[in-house]
Amino acid sequence: MTTPTIEQIYKHYSVRSYKTDPVPREMVETIVAAGQRASTSSNMQLYSVVAVSEQATRDRLAELCGDQAHIRQAPLFLAWCADVSMVHRACELRQHQHVASSMENFLVAAVDVALLMQTATLAAESLGLGMCYIGGIRNNPQEVIDLLHLPKYVMPISGMTLGWPDAEPNIRPRLPLDAILHWEKHDTAHEDRALHTYDRTMVETGIYDGRQVPVPGKEGEMEEYGWLEHTARRVSRPNRVHLRKVIENQGFALE
Repeated sequence: MTTPTIEQIYKHYSVRSYKTDPVPREMVETIVAAGQRASTSSNMQLYSVVAVSEQATRDRLAELCGDQAHIRQAPLFLAWCADVSMVHRACELRQHQHVASSMENFLVAAVDVALLMQTATLAAESLGLGMCYIGGIRNNPQEVIDLLHLPKYVMPISGMTLGWPDAEPNIRPRLPLDAILHWEKHDTAHEDRALHTYDRTMVETGIYDGRQVPVPGKEGEMEEYGWLEHTARRVSRPNRVHLRKVIENQGFALE
């Protein structure tokens, strides 16, 4: 079963090489406006976007976001932000107390941003553009906040490069559906099989360059570095431990 929309979704891939052609301002406005049609909790729309086309600012963002070359190369960088500054102002206008310190309120804003930017991504890709999310925007969040002049109650959640692709698509496979889709209750009976199958599939794509790693629990034995090792390494050490303090300084106390 398929539709043109589903077919478009299946063509998604991250783009890290772009042509120099600019993205017209009207197209950016169309893409963000399409993103606004995503679902939003209680119609609060707890988000904002900063579009950056100036080369000097993109160069600095590249430095702050892990020195990724495609941030410099792409004609546009979008900073997607959780933004409760407007509802804070609404509380002032209506003489209500804004409880920005609520963990729930921050999560609602973060979810709103995710829905906004993914819907905008689908719109952009339907126009022939390519993109790549930039989680590195959280590497040095205070510097990003200062660079983009983000006020209190605004927190950058993800960046995005946007432009015209200048490389062949590299569409990566996803986990088997039965690893993530559960009926009636969460069932892990087939989890190991699904994970190992996917690990082998990802190794066969060649993206890990044939690296070798020790086999856990089997001294002296080696195997190919795959998705299991890659993912386990990513979550086995603390990352961006400074984030909580910056989030709290922006007005989200996470209580």
